[in-house]
Amino acid sequence: MTTTTAPSWLQGHQPGTKDHQWKKGQSGNYRGRPKGTPNKKTQISEALMDDGAAIARVVIDAALGGDMTAANIVLSRIQPVLRARAERVQFDLDPNGPLTQQAQQILCAVSVGDIDPETGKLLIDSISSFSKLKEVDELAARLGSVEAVLNRQSENAALAAAEIAMLEARGANGHYPS
Repeated sequence: MTTTTAPSWLQGHQPGTKDHQWKKGQSGNYRGRPKGTPNKKTQISEALMDDGAAIARVVIDAALGGDMTAANIVLSRIQPVLRARAERVQFDLDPNGPLTQQAQQILCAVSVGDIDPETGKLLIDSISSFSKLKEVDELAARLGSVEAVLNRQSENAALAAAEIAMLEARGANGHYPS
């Protein structure tokens, strides 16, 4: 039998006992941040709020002076960046068909130009996500049927055990003991 030795950094370590575990409602860091001390992020945020108008004015003036970075900052606050939106598409898709057939129909629609490749990828990704949800539903149904079979087997085993006990109680002569 081989013996293991603790690494050098673990030499002399004694595992804690129940007496030294944290007590309910008691913090372990007694020299931590005292209650009521404001968070540093809060302090910085409040300082920026105090000078926010002046900072905004400096950035706006820089943008008006031709600073493109400042102009980008100002414009991004005035008008947020537009998100790409897919336009509506129409093509033949059998919603009751197998998922692989649906993906194939989407690829055919992309190949003939009915839909653009980005929309096709988005639709196939959606089918993939749907297939994972469908897989979870199918696994839950299969698990439910397995549990039902096991419950029936358990009930049958309990009935068989009760019948065996009753037969044993009958005795060798075929009569119940009196």
